Amino acid sequence: MRDFSELSDFLRSRRAALTPEEIGLPQLAERRRVPGLRREEVALAAGLSVTHYTRLEQGRTQQVSDSVLEAIARTLRLTPDEHSHLMDLARPEKSASRRAPAARPECADHGVRQLIDTFADTPALVLDRRNDVLAWNAMGHLLLAMHLDADAPDHPATRPNLTRMLFLDERVRDLYPRWHDEAQLAVASLRLVAGRYPHDKRLAELVGELILNSEDFAARWARHPVRTCVAGVKEIDHPLAGPMELSFQSLLVPGASGQRMIAYTAQVGTGSEAALRLLAATLQVPHAT
Repeated sequence: MRDFSELSDFLRSRRAALTPEEIGLPQLAERRRVPGLRREEVALAAGLSVTHYTRLEQGRTQQVSDSVLEAIARTLRLTPDEHSHLMDLARPEKSASRRAPAARPECADHGVRQLIDTFADTPALVLDRRNDVLAWNAMGHLLLAMHLDADAPDHPATRPNLTRMLFLDERVRDLYPRWHDEAQLAVASLRLVAGRYPHDKRLAELVGELILNSEDFAARWARHPVRTCVAGVKEIDHPLAGPMELSFQSLLVPGASGQRMIAYTAQVGTGSEAALRLLAATLQVPHAT
């Protein structure tokens, strides 16, 4: 039997984030016990019966048409990422990617591993869909987790996970002056992946671990944010190189089931570029044995 609890949770969270005025309904003078839209208001704006929408939100219906989902998406003002997430939750059987993944640990594609090693001055790493670090180059290791062994990604037992470190490792947390923004984006992107791969046991275990061990993560996860994270800017205050603002770009690895390569760059002529050069220079300093 399919589990519609995630769909129910998502619909309730989006309904709670809107007011009647935002969807074109009049605001009544009566006081509301809880913020957001009522089920009957969503149903009215979407052109559905209250019974139909209520059964859907409560997970008591096994059949829902695409037209109904589209109407709900419009009514709840879903973003493209949220719309995709809604379809993932409502149609878990429609994509081959929903199949349970193999139990064996993943490895970084050999060619991509060689590629990132050629980026001498550019931090780069390879992640799987759970944000496990499958490989990093010397600069990627130095930038994001210099306190860990450089070969940690090579062994499943010691393999770092960027989301776990962000919430549970104080040294990683201290890298980000805008930690709350980083945390929100990390949860939103993990939510999107969890909806896309509902049978990924290791992903579910990661989420459970973070809910149990981080109140910050648990609170954000309960709000059900959804957003892709393929490019952007990160502010990092590095203990060796100081503050820097880095652009990042994520590229999917073809045929690798959600693996992606991420590279970090700085704008030419800025203090951030100088900070990256300083970081790269530390790799050339011989260490005492």
